[in-house]
Parts: sequence; structure tokens; C-alpha cells
Amino acid sequence: MIRKLQTTDIDCVGEIWLSTNTKTHVFIPLQYWLDNYAAVREQLAQAEVYVYETEGSIRGFIGLIDDYIAGIFVQYQAQSNGVGKELLDFVKRLRKELWLNVYQKNVRAINFYLREGFKIQREGADEDTGEKDYLMAWTQWQQSTDRPL
Repeated sequence: MIRKLQTTDIDCVGEIWLSTNTKTHVFIPLQYWLDNYAAVREQLAQAEVYVYETEGSIRGFIGLIDDYIAGIFVQYQAQSNGVGKELLDFVKRLRKELWLNVYQKNVRAINFYLREGFKIQREGADEDTGEKDYLMAWTQWQQSTDRPL
């Protein structure tokens, strides 16, 4: 089930954010994630966040700032089981267009977004980490024209 984040979810969601980032982004020093953990927890309470919950346990979440996907985070053990896709499909029904930044070294995420209809718009670099990234975008219109008739 996908539902809006509740205040009581912050601890669990924060842990998923930290664990997923440290395991996925090994090219960024651990201290970066630890230094940003408290700020992210505060931002979660103010953002538009949806959680994926099954059997009373949160397995992942997606955060939005308007049409920008701040991130999709799935518990490491629950990855590759459709949780991220369900979260993404959920917000695609809420928005006509979506965009995000993804680290170029995160090939698994890039492939996921390409498979889900996102297109690379341009290359850039994350100001905080200095890591190269891509700006990727998806639109309902684009998706409908990409499908065979």
C-alpha cells in the first residue's frame, strides 16, 4: 500500500534514506551522508512524501518537491521487487511531468529511469559532492507518444 508519510514514519524513513545512500553511493564519503542526516529528517516532515508499506513495515518511499523527484529510496533487501516502480507509477498518476537528478556513477538507477520512460536532458554536477550527474525528465505526453500504436 502506498500512503502519505506520517510523523511517526520519520525514524524509519530516515534510516532507509541513510542506509540506501551509503550502500548505493559508495563513491561519496560516508561522512557526507552522516552530516546531512539530521537536515534530511527535518525536510522529510515538510516535503510531499509517499511511503510503500507492506505487512506493517515501510519498504521504501518517494519524495517530491513540486514536479521534482527528490529521491526514491527502497530498503536494500526489498530492491528489485517492484517497490520503486510502484512508487514511481504512483507519482506519475499525480503529475503530468517529473524530473530528477541522478549520479552518473549510479548506473542501476539510470537504467531504471530510462526503462520507466525518463530521458536524459543534460549532464551536470552536484554542487555539494562534485559528482557528475544527469538531469532526467518524464512527461505524460512523451510517454504516450513513445508507445507503439
